[in-house]
Amino acid sequence: MLELILGLLLAAGATYFVLLPILRPSAESPVSANVDEGEDPDDDMSPQAVALRALREIEFDRATGKLSDSDYEQLKAKYTQEALVAMRGDVERGTGDLATSRARPRPPSPVPAPSCPEHGLRPESGAVFCSECGRRLGTAQGYCARCGTALEEEARYCNACGARVAA
Repeated sequence: MLELILGLLLAAGATYFVLLPILRPSAESPVSANVDEGEDPDDDMSPQAVALRALREIEFDRATGKLSDSDYEQLKAKYTQEALVAMRGDVERGTGDLATSRARPRPPSPVPAPSCPEHGLRPESGAVFCSECGRRLGTAQGYCARCGTALEEEARYCNACGARVAA
């Protein structure tokens, strides 16, 4: 009988120690922390980062066909304006990267500026497509999406694999 009581006490003690973290979580336990699941606490929520993230998101949605061209144009204008306002605010406060880049002027680039056949010179450096109409710029060298071979200028089909080239 004594062995039965000792066994029950031992089982109850083991059960208590197993259930203790569930019944009384400690302060350093991740379960008790006030962090919403799915949110990154290090996520940058500045207006500039939010607007730039939104621009990337609408670019992706347009590329995947989830966003119509008219909706894309409206959203792009809205978020571009928000990003510019946020960046100008950083420059005025002296915290943005543009403040240091405007302090020292850069020499003109010997590389020709990209130009669109319809909209002319583009202000973006290193642009491959026109930011207004989406056409491939005249100075950008194209590559085949299927095989990666460099395309000739104004090519409609890839010379290596025969794939149709997107306009």
